[in-house]
Amino acid sequence: MGHKTHPLGFRLGIIQEDKSLWYNEAKLYASTIKQDYMIRDIISKLLRVKRIISSGITKIVIHRNERKKIYIEIQTAIPGRIVGKGGGVLKALDEKLSSVIIDQEILINIVQVKDPYTEATLLAAILVKKLEERVSFRKAMKEIVERYETQSLKGIKVQISGRLNGAEIARTQWIREGRVPLQTLRADIDYCSTTAQTKYGILGVKIWLFKDEILEKNLFN
Repeated sequence: MGHKTHPLGFRLGIIQEDKSLWYNEAKLYASTIKQDYMIRDIISKLLRVKRIISSGITKIVIHRNERKKIYIEIQTAIPGRIVGKGGGVLKALDEKLSSVIIDQEILINIVQVKDPYTEATLLAAILVKKLEERVSFRKAMKEIVERYETQSLKGIKVQISGRLNGAEIARTQWIREGRVPLQTLRADIDYCSTTAQTKYGILGVKIWLFKDEILEKNLFN
């Protein structure tokens, strides 16, 4: 039997970097991890409250230093929606985080992603939106693959699981274009796993992107 390994965690420390970049004492490690999770949860919930569903966020990176400062880098395809009119959304986000995390200074930086359609998170969000709008899953998958064909990527795999098109029995359907070498550590794989809330139940959505091969960061060389 095969062993399922997370494509990003499999490459941490080799060609992938963690989304939480800091060092802390062993007794504070668990609480700091919990705080990082809370920060990401606050950001996603606030944007939902502000009805900014298609914010285009691809990654949230958290840096910490010894001076009790937290640097939050939000990578997004649409920075204007995160900032808001007159900076209103960004200000509300800063106030919310500061009210929860009192003893540390928070600095938020918005970074625009140059090639948004090379990010698995964004492609998965587009696919989820189409599925929730009751678009046929085959048509939705083909549209995602068409977006991939316009980018400088080497491979893509799209998988949907659940009661597809309202079928009584759940099943899994997937489509692949190009190469997606999941067992090759030097392969730069981007991955996202999420769910779509449909009329017939929850659909699981997974997307793998093979961007390129990275040799200079490989620790085994």
